[in-house]
Amino acid sequence: MSDKQTAVPQPVLVKVKGTLLREHTAQQIDAIAAFRPHPSDLLIASYPKSGTTWTQEIVDLLLHNGDVETCRRATITRRNPFFELSNHMSNQTGLELLKEMEPPRVIKTHLPFHLAPAGFWENKCKAIYVARNAKDTLVSYYYFHHMNKAIPEPGPWEDFVHKFMHGELLWGSWYDHVKGFWEEREKKNILFLFYEDMHENPRREVERIMNYLDLSLSDEVLNRVVKQTSFKNMKENPMVNYTFVPKEIFDQSTYKFMRKGVVGDWENHFTPEQSAEFDDDYEKKMKDVNMPFRMKL
Repeated sequence: MSDKQTAVPQPVLVKVKGTLLREHTAQQIDAIAAFRPHPSDLLIASYPKSGTTWTQEIVDLLLHNGDVETCRRATITRRNPFFELSNHMSNQTGLELLKEMEPPRVIKTHLPFHLAPAGFWENKCKAIYVARNAKDTLVSYYYFHHMNKAIPEPGPWEDFVHKFMHGELLWGSWYDHVKGFWEEREKKNILFLFYEDMHENPRREVERIMNYLDLSLSDEVLNRVVKQTSFKNMKENPMVNYTFVPKEIFDQSTYKFMRKGVVGDWENHFTPEQSAEFDDDYEKKMKDVNMPFRMKL
């Protein structure tokens, strides 16, 4: 029997307030909205494939004084519950896992701002949002759809490009997602990170995160955090590279969860015509915000 036949069933996507979610997530949207975090909880939010795992590991190391062994105490999905996700490896949802954990907790979400629980802002929780330029996000998300058997197959590249442009993918529109958190960043005290900045100067961005978390760590610890969270080290770390996910869900024999981790890979995928069409659409959708995205370094 092939992997295709033994794979988990393709999920049904349901639109909730304009955003496509898995049916299971849509069914628990009221419980999600009602969630009351502790004021000490930290939210890490992003559109998929934007540097979420990278940011999570940086935060965990900073919170544990750069202790590498402590940060290998459990897989990243156990350390930082994926808030709205039903875990295919167990019957627990992110919400259920959070109930078993004592604050302060670090919580991951891909929910857009308008679906994130208001309790995070009402309780003045800290939140970190990480954003990646649209074209590289699209490419990474395309390959993720190939290896993740628990989300819909991507279809042909040219079709996927248009799905991305029109927000017809799981977790909805990239444009609405990044703009939603960007526009609220000052009012809600959200630390807004750019994937490209993290590549350009990881030490600088690690320091920004440290300062936001009100920590004071030595140069030695900061250098260790930067080294430990390099793409090479994270790709080899079984606690973060998602090799702990069964092959029938994440088939990393096709593409790795951590595939390239670079800026500008979109140039290897977009035709000149696709790039021009995308740029024209991008300009229309982003004209109302001044977000300093860089498509290459």
